[in-house]
Amino acid sequence: MEKLDLRKLLDNNDIDISSVSIDNLEKFSDILLEWNKIHNLTGAKDKKSVYENIIDAFYPVSFIDFPKSILDVGTGAGFPGLVLAIVKEESHFTLCEPLKKRAAFLRFVVTMLGLSNVTIIAKRVEELGNICFDLITSRAVTNTKLLLDITKDQRGADTKYLLYKGSLVFEEIEDISDCELKYDIFTKNKRNYLYIKSMNVV
Repeated sequence: MEKLDLRKLLDNNDIDISSVSIDNLEKFSDILLEWNKIHNLTGAKDKKSVYENIIDAFYPVSFIDFPKSILDVGTGAGFPGLVLAIVKEESHFTLCEPLKKRAAFLRFVVTMLGLSNVTIIAKRVEELGNICFDLITSRAVTNTKLLLDITKDQRGADTKYLLYKGSLVFEEIEDISDCELKYDIFTKNKRNYLYIKSMNVV
């Protein structure tokens, strides 16, 4: 059986990152698999699955610019927020994860990798208060309409959204009648990446 090679997988997906970032991603993968044996943080139970989640998290790097401040809602085991933070060192990531065991895992990884561009908040996003971010990301937390609603206090006039969605994204967009959205949808495999560039509440 061919040995899994994260660098090769990244190259095959036209993702170009530094050797230091790749080393940190491999360390993250090892820590996640070790913690997952006890704490059941994610459904990714082997390195192949973890690497697939890493590639999934990174794909938007090819089509959007990452701003200075980013909020990741419901980071879970680190996808996409922590994975993106490992590479996008010039951006500051606030990872919002209410589940204590997952927040503890995220803090451990941040400490072990020495990441200075990450803040972890063990709360629901509704409890954050009025703090605006340049970009809000989320993967598989809730439907688009509800996510836009629960992050209204973290949204400024120029805030953008990057949402990792499945096949229901098109129906979810149609259900949003109280906002005028300007957006793009990028598709790779079974993933739809919804990039909301602007929104006006009607």
